[in-house]
Amino acid sequence: MQRRSLLKNASTAAVAALAAPWVRAMSWPEGPVRIIVGFPPGGGTDALARILSQKLTPIWGQQVVVENKAGAAGVMAAEYVAKQPSDGSTLLLGHINSHGIAPALRPNLSYKVDRDFVPIVLLGVTPNLLIANPSVQARTVKDIVAQGKKLPGQLSFGSAGAGSAQHLALEMFKSRAKVDLLHVPYRGSAPLLQDLIGGQIQYSFDTMTAATPHVKSGRAIAIAQTRTKRAKGHPDVPTVAEQGYPGFDATTWYGLLGPGKLPTAIARTINEEVNKILAMPDVQEKLDSVGAEDGGGTMDKFAEFIRTENLKWAKVVKDANVQVDS
Repeated sequence: MQRRSLLKNASTAAVAALAAPWVRAMSWPEGPVRIIVGFPPGGGTDALARILSQKLTPIWGQQVVVENKAGAAGVMAAEYVAKQPSDGSTLLLGHINSHGIAPALRPNLSYKVDRDFVPIVLLGVTPNLLIANPSVQARTVKDIVAQGKKLPGQLSFGSAGAGSAQHLALEMFKSRAKVDLLHVPYRGSAPLLQDLIGGQIQYSFDTMTAATPHVKSGRAIAIAQTRTKRAKGHPDVPTVAEQGYPGFDATTWYGLLGPGKLPTAIARTINEEVNKILAMPDVQEKLDSVGAEDGGGTMDKFAEFIRTENLKWAKVVKDANVQVDS
């Protein structure tokens, strides 16, 4: 597809008629389109970005590259994208951390989710997977809680950073189980998993996307998943809710966003292209295997989803009195 073909397909004839004159006057960027990821290579967010880049490159007829800008549990990448030109050249692989949790957790956040970003499409919602190094003794939720109460502050749980989805899942669990567990923050899932596999830490509520390959290889064991229903990719792994904590629901989600002034016609066309990609059998198979479900849909659906998540996690942050350095 040539560059200008990206701008041909507005979602309705009316939108196309209104948008076409000034959209055609704009230049789609000549260079590569960048998808910015707020975590190091090897994690779940990075994996989804690379699926998109591989599919979009031939569709758009120009290179779509993944660029990793790790730090502050995805917030640094969001801050960067919020300041980029709104011409379609830079997109964000957004995440629950940057757009669901950070607004409540970081009062001095330099961006506003509803002002500085255009939600393009939800890519998927996935449980976190409670995983462990194979050498651990406590291999059920009940046993972890019992051992945690016997050894307060000694069972170590890694996360992708202070204030990350993994951290908030842990805080929710600590609050529900009334147990003291040790939080060990990392700069993303990749280094977290490296230390968990190596035995430096014992457990993590890591994203199912990042954890699944290591569970399948036997380098980590799966104890529970944190959505209220079992994911298709792990039908034999019970939920935390099934193991004594009804209603426990701590998911991770991913979505594509653009800078706040991204033209609606461009955003809608990207939405259409990504929805087609999400429906491809090979992509659906990959998403199902790592528990990323319920993605796709309209821009408005994604915007409303983000608003709901903001309210949900603001309550968790307040109830658990979670604080991180701004």
